[in-house]
Amino acid sequence: MKPTVTPSGAALGARVDNIDLSKPITDEEFDFIEKAFHDNLVIAISGKPYDDESLIRFGKRLGELELNVARTFRDDNLPQINVLSNLTVDGKPLGSADAGQMWHTDLCYNRISGHATVLHAHLVPTRDGQPLGDTAFRNMYQAYEALAPELRARLDQLEAVHEFEQLWSAMIARGSKRPPYTDEQRAEKPAVVHPVVLVHPWTGRKALYVNRALTKSIIGLSPSESDELLNFLFDHAEDPRFAYAHKWQVGDTLIWDNCASIHLATGGYDASTPRLMHRVQVLGDEALYRQHNKDRGGRYYV
Repeated sequence: MKPTVTPSGAALGARVDNIDLSKPITDEEFDFIEKAFHDNLVIAISGKPYDDESLIRFGKRLGELELNVARTFRDDNLPQINVLSNLTVDGKPLGSADAGQMWHTDLCYNRISGHATVLHAHLVPTRDGQPLGDTAFRNMYQAYEALAPELRARLDQLEAVHEFEQLWSAMIARGSKRPPYTDEQRAEKPAVVHPVVLVHPWTGRKALYVNRALTKSIIGLSPSESDELLNFLFDHAEDPRFAYAHKWQVGDTLIWDNCASIHLATGGYDASTPRLMHRVQVLGDEALYRQHNKDRGGRYYV
């Protein structure tokens, strides 16, 4: 059967059927996936659970894979894989149980904006036959385009600081059992600067590129001015007008864009409803990023 794509009907999101990621895909299938991905920002490829080697193989079709700074649930043999789960084995957590519980964009804490995240569902929590733990998204193209023209023009000239430690510390403050952030992590992931409005490296479209969890401040503004503007932009970006919520099915491979979307793990399940997901994250393309985005002094981001 030929691949099909069915848009969600929401501000973003679609489902792709009739492509089997458990085996190498053809160039034609990859081209189909890539177009659906850029058209919809979030796509779910239907299927059955498959092994980590297959997940890595597919992820590498999209680009180089990240070795995540959160090492606790990183597989030593397959370090590109991160495990997200509420399960325990011999009294120890199998994976991260609190990942993604604030609005954020994956990999914005890198010097080059991230390309994509690929999350594959092995176990989906359910209650009374209904899936729990939706992943919520917002379309940051639409968030940018919905702003007043005068504000868009101002934001086009601004840059913001993004910092992984901010999210980590916020999660601990909310009661997470994750260990304190280390000096080694801090050295590996220092604060970085990105434009407040990112020109998408693959599509050339403008997207609002700030998020509540990881964007720390706007350069050139006083702390109070920065906080005021960022809080306005966070509230605006999270508006339901730009929304899609993915309801998981076992075997789903969800791929989302990290240049023009933000997302949130909604939770709503506990240890009685097991969840197991395996993830790879796809790094950005420096050449494409530099082609489209310059800092406000006229220099390329490097």
